[in-house]
Amino acid sequence: MPLDAAVQGLLDGLTEQGVRPFEEMSVADARATVASFVDLQAEPRPVAQVIDTIYPGPAGDQDIRLYIPDAPGPLPVVVYFHGGGFVTGDLTVTEELCRALANDAGAIVAAVSYRLAPEHPFPAATDDTFAALRWVADNAVHFGGDPTRLAVHGDSAGGNLAAVAALRARDEGGPALTCQVLTYPVIDPHADTPSRKEFGEGYIITAAGLDWFWNHYLSDPDDAENPLAVPSKAAYLTDLPPALILSMEYEVSRDEAEAYGRQLADAGVEVKVVRVDGLVHGVYWISGAIPRATELRSTVAEFLTQQFNKHPAPDREAAR
Repeated sequence: MPLDAAVQGLLDGLTEQGVRPFEEMSVADARATVASFVDLQAEPRPVAQVIDTIYPGPAGDQDIRLYIPDAPGPLPVVVYFHGGGFVTGDLTVTEELCRALANDAGAIVAAVSYRLAPEHPFPAATDDTFAALRWVADNAVHFGGDPTRLAVHGDSAGGNLAAVAALRARDEGGPALTCQVLTYPVIDPHADTPSRKEFGEGYIITAAGLDWFWNHYLSDPDDAENPLAVPSKAAYLTDLPPALILSMEYEVSRDEAEAYGRQLADAGVEVKVVRVDGLVHGVYWISGAIPRATELRSTVAEFLTQQFNKHPAPDREAAR
């Protein structure tokens, strides 16, 4: 399918503005560029309640923001890890997305802040996000959540962190997860795939840009063999929760995301891999400039709803 017209318009606009690729930026400039994505988003939708609080991370307290929709509880909970290459991103740039997801999935969305590289390289991000997942599971009932219906979700680097959190929950005593949703996840820094070559330049994230992010996150070459950084390196992938993996047609990390889906399927995991034609890495956040971002969000919300409905809340089940 041809590149989406709105995406082409965005790429042309970035070129006209002289926006450099990430690999040519300083860390500060990269963070400012990602923060500016707020200007490309739709108007944030109202939710019933937003709670700003903290969770105890392994290196100290971290921020977590809970988006609670106007729906009868107890509500399922989606623990969301933002993207940004392990280096950029925060709770502000994902505010609009999380509000929409809470409403569309009828679930509490717990958006997690975590330590960023290069100041805090691997394993800081996975240690923080897994601690947040456990905190949410332990405290869900206090904000109207149902800890028996719990999902992890992330995009890009956040998709990696969500996949790793699912592995850790399996191997480190829980919590039990209903499902995992990985939106264009980056999986393996050494993936040698056709999409890395074909879409290595010109589509928001270049192949060199992807390397730039990974090089900031991984401080030792051996880290690339560690399944807590590269989930495809896990000794086995059985006994993981059902997964939805979204890939974009025109993106450098497309093939590694889809390959991870095949690994999960080969291990007997229920998995749905959806390639979205015409789109690029990053559009999940860009709902104003890229109208088709709603397609991704609808697919995610539908999958979450289906998975949560397989596990009704205890009080509803008892009423049958």
